Amino acid sequence: MAHTLRASSNGVHLVERIRAAFHGLEKAYVRKALYWRTVKELQSLSDRDLRDLGISRSAIRGLARETVYNA
Repeated sequence: MAHTLRASSNGVHLVERIRAAFHGLEKAYVRKALYWRTVKELQSLSDRDLRDLGISRSAIRGLARETVYNA
């Protein structure tokens, strides 16, 4: 009986670890999607709009990365 309880307890921990891993993957996917959406939106702006915002085209990816991953 003790073995059954121990195996059950380990199974719960395993399920929690798997759930946490999937949550981490989901979070990474959402952030990556947000990163690319931000890059695409900034790249779609005209040079004048970017200049008005103080953003150079070469800084778009870095700015998107900083915004998404350091938020």
